[in-house]
Amino acid sequence: MWQLSLCVGIIFLLLEIFIPGLFFLNLAISAFICAVVAFFVPNITVLILTFCILSVILIFTLRPLLIKISNGKKQQTGIEEKYIGKTAVAVENISKNSGAISIYDERWQARNIDDSTIEKGSQVEIVGNESIVMKVKKVS
Repeated sequence: MWQLSLCVGIIFLLLEIFIPGLFFLNLAISAFICAVVAFFVPNITVLILTFCILSVILIFTLRPLLIKISNGKKQQTGIEEKYIGKTAVAVENISKNSGAISIYDERWQARNIDDSTIEKGSQVEIVGNESIVMKVKKVS
């Protein structure tokens, strides 16, 4: 009976990998615990009841905690602390649609956040990014 619980747990883990949502993880944990319980209690009714109770408890306690933790971790690329808020030099005229800057001896595509054009050689401040394109404004 423990083999069946173990297989069910593995299936739930695979479902969690392919359908993320932190739902099937709770069921997988319940199935693995039931696999351990099956060593001591071979009664299928007790195992099903244990699985159901553990699943409900984990869904209402562990899932909200895991969601809170995963939402709190913002994916950062490193651009935020290395470039945003720094001053760069325009190596081309920068408009809303085209332009380039140089910072740390690196060349980046840039777009002006205003409707005006920033002249080549001007100092600009990097205020954000959209993928690998920096959003800039002219330093006054």
